[in-house]
Amino acid sequence: MKRNIISIAACLALLTPLGTPVKAESNDIRGSLVIVGGAVGATNKAIYEAFIKRAGDGKIGIIPAASGKLRSSKDFKKDLQSYGISESKIDILQISDHDFSDTPEDESIWEANVNNAAFVDKLKDYTAIWFVGGDQLRITSSLRNDDGSNSKALDAIWDIYKDGAVLGGTSAGAAIMSDVMITGGDSLGALRAGFVTEETKTDKEYAPVYIEKGLGFFKHGIIDQHLDERSRLLRLAMTAHEYETNKATNFAYGVDEDTAMVVDNKTNTIEVVGRSGLAVVDVSKMKTKKFTKGKLPRNGIADIDISYLAPGDKVHYDTKTFEFPNKDETKGYEYYSFAPRPATGVFTSYGKLKNYLSYSLVDNSSAQSVSSYLYDSKGIGYEAVFRKTEKTNGYWGYTDGQKDDYSVAHVSLDLIPTIMEFKPDNSVTKDYKPSDFKVQATNRTDIKGNLVIAGGALGSTNRAVYDAFTSLAKGKIGIVPAASNRLSSSNSFKQDLISYGFKAEDIEILPISNHDFKGTPEDESAWKSNMNSDELANKIKGLGGIWFVGGDQTLITGSLRNDDGSDSKVLNAIWDMYANGGVLGGTSAGAAIMSDVMLAGGDSYGALLNGFTNQYDGMTQQEGGPAYLERGLGFFRYGIIDQHFDNKARLGRLITTAYEKGNKAQLSYGVDEDTAMVVRNEAKTIEVVGRGGVTLVDLANVKAKKASNYQDISLSFIKPGDTVNPETKAIAINPKKYETKGYEYADTKVAPNGGVFSPHNTLKQFVSYDLVDNAGVDKITSYSFENGKGFELTFHKGKETNGYWTNTDGQRDDYSFTKVLLDITPIRVESK
Repeated sequence: MKRNIISIAACLALLTPLGTPVKAESNDIRGSLVIVGGAVGATNKAIYEAFIKRAGDGKIGIIPAASGKLRSSKDFKKDLQSYGISESKIDILQISDHDFSDTPEDESIWEANVNNAAFVDKLKDYTAIWFVGGDQLRITSSLRNDDGSNSKALDAIWDIYKDGAVLGGTSAGAAIMSDVMITGGDSLGALRAGFVTEETKTDKEYAPVYIEKGLGFFKHGIIDQHLDERSRLLRLAMTAHEYETNKATNFAYGVDEDTAMVVDNKTNTIEVVGRSGLAVVDVSKMKTKKFTKGKLPRNGIADIDISYLAPGDKVHYDTKTFEFPNKDETKGYEYYSFAPRPATGVFTSYGKLKNYLSYSLVDNSSAQSVSSYLYDSKGIGYEAVFRKTEKTNGYWGYTDGQKDDYSVAHVSLDLIPTIMEFKPDNSVTKDYKPSDFKVQATNRTDIKGNLVIAGGALGSTNRAVYDAFTSLAKGKIGIVPAASNRLSSSNSFKQDLISYGFKAEDIEILPISNHDFKGTPEDESAWKSNMNSDELANKIKGLGGIWFVGGDQTLITGSLRNDDGSDSKVLNAIWDMYANGGVLGGTSAGAAIMSDVMLAGGDSYGALLNGFTNQYDGMTQQEGGPAYLERGLGFFRYGIIDQHFDNKARLGRLITTAYEKGNKAQLSYGVDEDTAMVVRNEAKTIEVVGRGGVTLVDLANVKAKKASNYQDISLSFIKPGDTVNPETKAIAINPKKYETKGYEYADTKVAPNGGVFSPHNTLKQFVSYDLVDNAGVDKITSYSFENGKGFELTFHKGKETNGYWTNTDGQRDDYSFTKVLLDITPIRVESK
């Protein structure tokens, strides 16, 4: 039954209460909940320990009903054992109304167990129950009778929960936790197609939100999962407005993947644990509002209150308040001051919702509001405006070493109906300025050493990257602090090395800098003369490895080259150490210096629109504007490198730079944060290690009609376990991965990627899920635009395009892809 059709002209219909919502009983519950947003990593110690701690010494039961296979339940059992739980204390409970495809037995006969007195009586012995992921309807149908009443097993689970047991679940196992269970649909569908209470097939690029009755263990709001990865915030907000009966007292909660909300019913608190965030939505003040945009006023939606919490934060759901321990407020102390781009697609810096709100709005003194978009291929959709209010604040701290960790409180969101028009127009780039940068290629050969090039935001717990560096360092290690304005980053890296087994006496922070460091009594700008110190040069020749910390890459080159541009004695010593078998590594700025052409400023949109500049105004230029190039140190001989690639969406600036200043016979490399490419020069291999991936840009067959008008750029994306030969460009994919070509998981139409509310909102997710593993399309589209000028990005399949998939770290999707083609077209953009 279709309950509501929502259109641009009928926005008011959104605010009409629909039907009779499911009512929750009031219970005195002593148990707790561990609600995971999906894709929980087997190495996510915080989540497993939260569940195990609350289980105590009792037995743990795993309910497999949601899945089509028993594998996920068996894998979760193994994960629990890896954290010290005895196998005898873990049971996979025979609860399912369907057969599993990976066993010889017919498990559909288990359907009768839920009302079998002997089976149900055993449930009282459990102190913990876990629901695996899959299809949430399989859980509810397995635990409820045909007339909708509770089975005896469900009543028994309720009894142990009330008495103090912990209930947990991931993905589908999270969706069942609230009374109102979101079962299907997406954010655009919530706005355009409304709600249904029966499963509805659609041939559109969006789907209505499908609502069913959940199990109601969580009494204080509606829950959604896979929140950020699938951009479900608007489907959650619309559902909360439509179905939540206690808007004044209840939030709605969206849990990110690999993250849990841990509910303590005794203290009325929710703690966030894991690796991402928890979106908290308040629709109590949400209303319709007439917006004047263009020539016509139109009815939209105003005042959706959004907060986004990080691990360690708490919600007091009885008072609707938050705790942000060990973080500093950003309000009045904003770190950034730049004009943020609207979030319009996969070229948006900080393209994930929490990152975008954190960097571009709450920690940015220059912004009072920012915008994103959500629309179908006809351009019909919404502009989403995020606004600061008096209540808005941000909270910042470091996590896992020196990675930024933000929480966001009370950003207000308005949704304005709009129709987008995109028209090709090469005059958009009439002010494009080619680069006059002169490439000076490094001619050194016979390099026996290796490189570990990290994309930035390297976590202290990222053992794979640290092991790669330390295993290649045959001797003592020197740390070059020059890029930073503080010594703290170098001291932190030293401590990380010690934690991984290196002796403190074998690590030295080298006195290399052309500027003073904050927070020290010494004036380190005097170190500039050290670049030609014979003593320091001789010391460096005896090292086994050197690490360059992050910051401003121009400070590294300025500390190692003489004023006339010639190499200093210390730089020559570094080259000698490297050539003789030493390892050079670096993160962020320490990665940017590695190629001959060093990218030091600009963003994707600025580079495509305006080309290049010879002016550099420091770190702020790294947030936007035309590309700025300088001469790098040239340790990496196989192409141009860019870093912070996924988080700052730098594909456009790498393509622009590689087309003008690169060798088109070589690849160019974009390294994600918390990830490294390990370059073995003698073996001529590049391996990916860490937590993200490396994007490979191949311009060998590219065609360019005019400035920033490109056809047939070839893109590949490789992950840990994959390798590439930098000379032949041959890619070897991890043999554990399965090809997607001919075996695609999805068969759906795909709306354009319009920004932070588009499913799979980052480049790698968009291409992996929506193109290479989707038989329903041969091409997908994203846009990058501002002030009426922009670019259409068309990713399409070619004859050699392929995707590769497996599970990694538990049951998380892990994709690589090869030879996806990209066309970039300048366009005029009009919003009506």
